[in-house]
Amino acid sequence: MTPSDAPDSRWTDLDRPPLNAAALRHALVRPGALWTSLEVVQETGSTNSDLAAKAASLPEGAVLVAEEQTAGRGRLDRSWTAAARSGLFFSVLLKPGPGVPVDRWGWLPLLTGVAAATGLSRAAGVDTALKWPNDLLVTVGGEERKAGGILAERAGDDAVVVGIGLNVSLRADELPVPAAGSLALAGAVSTDRDTLLRAVLRGLEQWYVDWREAGGDPAASRLQETYTAGCATLGRSVRAELPGDRSLTGEAVAVDGDGRLVLATQDGVREPVAAGDIVHLRPAGS
Repeated sequence: MTPSDAPDSRWTDLDRPPLNAAALRHALVRPGALWTSLEVVQETGSTNSDLAAKAASLPEGAVLVAEEQTAGRGRLDRSWTAAARSGLFFSVLLKPGPGVPVDRWGWLPLLTGVAAATGLSRAAGVDTALKWPNDLLVTVGGEERKAGGILAERAGDDAVVVGIGLNVSLRADELPVPAAGSLALAGAVSTDRDTLLRAVLRGLEQWYVDWREAGGDPAASRLQETYTAGCATLGRSVRAELPGDRSLTGEAVAVDGDGRLVLATQDGVREPVAAGDIVHLRPAGS
């Protein structure tokens, strides 16, 4: 048995115990459920990359969780790093099938955001807001902070890998940038990662199954309505930094049926934004 004070011990930081893979599988992988397998690895470069590489040989519902990611990625190939066992870093394999048109697959990161925000609010007692299109926000000391991000990537013709990175117990001196946050810093009533992961995956299963049964229709599945209600970007003055070194400034007024953010510019034109970085220029409620 490795001594608890050994440098490579899984229990070096007693405030950050390892995930209980067997208990997670028992709770989540059941006949008829969406989740068909769940694997926890100690370390990997990127759970999205690993799962995408195996997508063709795996059934829908495979879940890959890492205690630590050394090459985690966000949008635009940005890096995502955090201390071992300080957060949840996992990816899921989804295969919407022919019943969901491909042009509706763009709702998957927004759907995942809704599932994560509602699951974390219940399990951690933290009000988690959504920043379009893929960020999870918490409030720390009265300031809005990014605590998590979502990355959805095509894996072949019939699959999508959706990855989530979430800061759970990250301390102030461990934050990668001042604008980052964590559930612990936001006053979470629980930072038990097993409990939080179960809550997020159960919420994701419910929302995904309802959305898929509705043919990916965001209105019929109530996804569009729920996302809009929890989106902190709406009603604010924002700057959209677009591909090709372009930018657009206006008020975020809606999320349309294609999942695009609609901006009302100063000249009264409504411009839908399909992809880009969004900078909140005005605090919520101001």
